[in-house]
Amino acid sequence: MDEQQRGRDETPEERADRNFSDILQELRVVLTGTQLISGFLLAVAFQSRFEDLGEQEIQHYLVLVVLAAVATLLGLTPVTLHRLHFAKRLKAQIVRRANGLLIATLAVVSVLVVGVTAFIFEVVVSPAAGLWAANGAAAAVLLLWLFALLSGRRAAPIDAPD
Repeated sequence: MDEQQRGRDETPEERADRNFSDILQELRVVLTGTQLISGFLLAVAFQSRFEDLGEQEIQHYLVLVVLAAVATLLGLTPVTLHRLHFAKRLKAQIVRRANGLLIATLAVVSVLVVGVTAFIFEVVVSPAAGLWAANGAAAAVLLLWLFALLSGRRAAPIDAPD
């Protein structure tokens, strides 16, 4: 199938440039949200109520801080790849790796959102409410990921290029 039949009139290099640009736009959205969550998490430690947290809540909080850091680093890695391999004509390979890193970033951010939801309910209401909130948030994440996966499969054939 040639370029015209696939619906786009672009060279492989142009496709790689477009796809990398799309990935960067998506990363901007994800990293903005991750930075906001990270900022709020860092501010929590300096609140007077932080001293009232129990050992389990502090451990939960620290796991969330680590997840936020991992999500941020994963989200920055595609840009690092691009900078380190700039002008080496490796854009298609960078796009494939960046896509995988973006998916990993989304997965970590999803776990982070579930954890933050649980933490807030745990501290504000009760540990039991934290578990209920975590289960609800996890179910929402799984349903949304499943919806995204299934809707993409119906929209275009597997071998159709993006």
